[in-house]
Amino acid sequence: MNGKLILIALIIGLFAVSVAFASDEYEIDVVHSSIGFSVRHLMISNVTGNFNDFSGKLLFDEDDLTKSSVEIGIKTASVNTNNENRDNHLRAADFFNAEKFPEITFKSSKVEKSGETFVLLGSFTMHGVSKEISIPFEFIGKIMGPMGKQILGFEGSTKLDRKDFGITWNKTLDEGGLAVGNEVKIQLNIEAVKK
Repeated sequence: MNGKLILIALIIGLFAVSVAFASDEYEIDVVHSSIGFSVRHLMISNVTGNFNDFSGKLLFDEDDLTKSSVEIGIKTASVNTNNENRDNHLRAADFFNAEKFPEITFKSSKVEKSGETFVLLGSFTMHGVSKEISIPFEFIGKIMGPMGKQILGFEGSTKLDRKDFGITWNKTLDEGGLAVGNEVKIQLNIEAVKK
């Protein structure tokens, strides 16, 4: 009986090890990645921007992408729209309040397949508010990089309502409408290098 228990424990242990090693760890290559956004301005155009300071890691299962996961952290003070006055306003209490809320985070809970693409689901925290969001994405491919390490490529995009995260500042225009749109479009272009 003891022998059987030991054998079962050994099998379970080996299975656990195989599962643990099924996913390879990758680190986001910030130099070759971007996290951008756009928002409607004066109801007639889009202002675009990005974050210069972010980091993240992926656990990638090549055999079954739905078993993969990702964590990302973005420094709110690194917001960049190529206009110093606007960027300072975005860092201030009216918007990101970077001093009080220095980081935006996303941690995935699962990956689902949707037709030919995938959807990343998880907890997104901004301005002290956490909500479950979904990010449709495409796995572009995997190559061996020039430094002899595996590199992954992904592209994804989603939309958020900034009011859902307590970022509500706005001004009403004389002709009607708002100075800043509430819907924010997010665009992700990610390269990740195997650790």
